[in-house]
Amino acid sequence: MYNITIEQVISKLEEKAKDVYTTLPNDIFRKYNVKKGLRNEDGTGVVAGITSIGEVAGYYIEDGEKMPMEGHLRYRGIDIYDLVKNCREKDRFGFEEVVYLLLFGNLPTQSELEGLKFFMEKKRALPKGFMEDMIMRAPSVNVMNKLARSVLALYSYDINPDDLSLGNILRQSLGLVSMMPVITAYAYQAKRHYHDHESLYIHSPLSALSTAENFLHMIRKDNKFTHEEALMLDTMLMLHAEHGGGNNSAFTVRVVSSSDTDTYSAMAAAIGSLKGPKHGGANAKVMGMMDNIKQNVADWKNEDEVASYIEKIIKKEAFDNSGLIYGMGHAIYTKSDPRAVLLKEQAEKLIEKKTEYSDEFELYKLVEDLTPEVFARVKNNSKVMCANVDLYSGFVYKMLNISPDLYTPLFAISRIVGWSAHRIEEVLVNKRIMRPAYKSISKSMEYVNIEDREMPD
Repeated sequence: MYNITIEQVISKLEEKAKDVYTTLPNDIFRKYNVKKGLRNEDGTGVVAGITSIGEVAGYYIEDGEKMPMEGHLRYRGIDIYDLVKNCREKDRFGFEEVVYLLLFGNLPTQSELEGLKFFMEKKRALPKGFMEDMIMRAPSVNVMNKLARSVLALYSYDINPDDLSLGNILRQSLGLVSMMPVITAYAYQAKRHYHDHESLYIHSPLSALSTAENFLHMIRKDNKFTHEEALMLDTMLMLHAEHGGGNNSAFTVRVVSSSDTDTYSAMAAAIGSLKGPKHGGANAKVMGMMDNIKQNVADWKNEDEVASYIEKIIKKEAFDNSGLIYGMGHAIYTKSDPRAVLLKEQAEKLIEKKTEYSDEFELYKLVEDLTPEVFARVKNNSKVMCANVDLYSGFVYKMLNISPDLYTPLFAISRIVGWSAHRIEEVLVNKRIMRPAYKSISKSMEYVNIEDREMPD
């Protein structure tokens, strides 16, 4: 018997590994012209592909310089402003229209849209026994992990899981788009019941409701929601559905799909990517930061007090000592993030019905207004900075009485539409496995016989 615990073994292995996995200096990346994080020196992304699905624009290049501009997000060439504003002005739900646009390349006619809605209604029902066997058993403390496992498990219920024809991938994709809200709602209820010791409520989706309406119907104990709440959630789903091929989860879908694997494996990988706090989990960081500001700033309306605390955060003297103002700044957007602009506008309207959130909303706007000036002064950096969608998304979910457990899963419910379009484009258009190169800096070593190796401590 070994006179040592597993924890002690792990501790020794960790110490050993520290000598192997060391931080590499930036100079070595420059020496070999390696784009760390697939980013150029000026922060722009390395061009890794071509797409006709989504366009994200936040700057332009003039005489080799990166120049700021108002942000634009287009789905298949259609500006997101036009999509959201048209649907809100007509008082109708737009997420299903976005699904059609992204997957089929054009805005649907009324009959085409009705056909898609009919298909989605029929596909919302989970396979027989799936909820009990795949969701309720071994419930996860994190809904995203249960979502990934459930998506992978759907492979076993598919009569033709590996066929890469266009029709089959479309069938699978639309099936996942339809089922994801149901799986998420049930995974959340399982988490609440088994980990939070709350009562278990399982509500079936209703055929007459939109995706946003159904989700609120399924997660609420009494099934009740207002029309304004459902429209707000629909806006969130529309805004998160696609964001170009370079974002981490869409790129993951493309990398995995390029190997000609099945749809369920590709989507599960994307969910794993989105879960990370540097990607889909960012709004939770915003909520934590804003709670910290609320606790430490006596007068939320006092600009000097708020600016002073923002300065402390930037100087790594407050909140998580990272020096980051979460929800501010973006890899592409400079002057404005259209998603944040639209979300802020729609939140203003919802505040009229939920006046108890008015003061908190004003604080969010103050953080948005003050951060660029404070950052420039503290860092002596003139970088153009705007609020990104994460600054307001968590606050909107809070107004909708949606648990933080669902913030990132809701992102996945929406973004799987864009993922599906990118998967189809990768499989049917690119048709070549992604295989980038890594420069090895390891040195040659002679093999040492085991009896001649030094004994570990």
